[in-house]
Amino acid sequence: MKKVLISTGGSGGHVIPALIIFDHLKNDCDIILVTDKRGTDFIEKNTYPYKLIDVPKIKKSILAFPKFFILFIVSIIKSFLFLKKNKIEILISTGGYMSLPLCIMSKIFKIKIILYEPNTVLGRSNKLILKYAKKIICYHDSLINFPKIYKDKILIINSLLRKEAYSLNKKLKKNKLDPIKILVLGGSQGAIFFDKMVKNLVMKIYQFGRISLTQQIFNLDKKNDLEDCYKNLNIEYKIFNYNSYLYKDLNSFDLAITRSGASALAELTFFNIPFIAIPFPHSKDNHQFFNAKFYEDKNCCWLINQDDTCLDKITHLINEAIINKNDYDIKKENLKRISYQNTWDNINKKLIDLINEN
Repeated sequence: MKKVLISTGGSGGHVIPALIIFDHLKNDCDIILVTDKRGTDFIEKNTYPYKLIDVPKIKKSILAFPKFFILFIVSIIKSFLFLKKNKIEILISTGGYMSLPLCIMSKIFKIKIILYEPNTVLGRSNKLILKYAKKIICYHDSLINFPKIYKDKILIINSLLRKEAYSLNKKLKKNKLDPIKILVLGGSQGAIFFDKMVKNLVMKIYQFGRISLTQQIFNLDKKNDLEDCYKNLNIEYKIFNYNSYLYKDLNSFDLAITRSGASALAELTFFNIPFIAIPFPHSKDNHQFFNAKFYEDKNCCWLINQDDTCLDKITHLINEAIINKNDYDIKKENLKRISYQNTWDNINKKLIDLINEN
């Protein structure tokens, strides 16, 4: 069995795909999972044993740079010692600066490097390492900022989903959205805006019809305030901060309001849930916008920019979905066309073939 190292960390957008790749390869490879401290929040150690190599978070402050530089060098040394001890044959990096030390040392040790890029924009860390990588796993073959010279390194797969997701029923078409079951996914970036915006939105749309709301919030201090508001409006609601098993309930929702991280959009697409995408406007290289634009171009979602007019636009869209479902139903059918080929076995074969490739 080949010895494979999966490097991840930072946000759930990096870590969850790493765990899915782990599950795909665990029966055919000897796998070691490495993450940073932030990544441990998304990993169940009893299910996915991991090693910790912490990488300092990049600071924009010039005063903080000397400390960052020293800690980064320490992480490179730790990566060197780790790779030397464990005799790794293949490194799979799910992106982010936290994987750079292991990627750098893998190049020195002449270890086969495989990158993973779920976004429609090539990430900066992946772009730095792409020259030395054997392959890069992508969902799209036309990535923004991707050097054409490395086009042959792209391996296209369907979106990575947890294995259990494939055994769940997808959302069936409803004659009437009554109640309309709305899921709100604020993510971790810029979620404070969502906390406030959704409260104002509910106060506008509850009069259109019955609402069932499941809302992810960033600031738990706001939970009581939101609960009081929703109780007064007499709507069904559930509030949560993070739920790693949320995908098991996705088939119960009619509509999502979401940021545009690749993993979130992949899950909504698989379960054929039309969504209103509000990309985080300060995401690196505006990748969330382009993630959502991919689906908007296929008429699978509504794309709305975060500005002073977005609340009114969302209110109008939800009202239209309740009164006239034509546009909603079209988007639902288009999502089915994208997701029907996504199976665990199809992805598994591609990943195993990639690992065994010379």
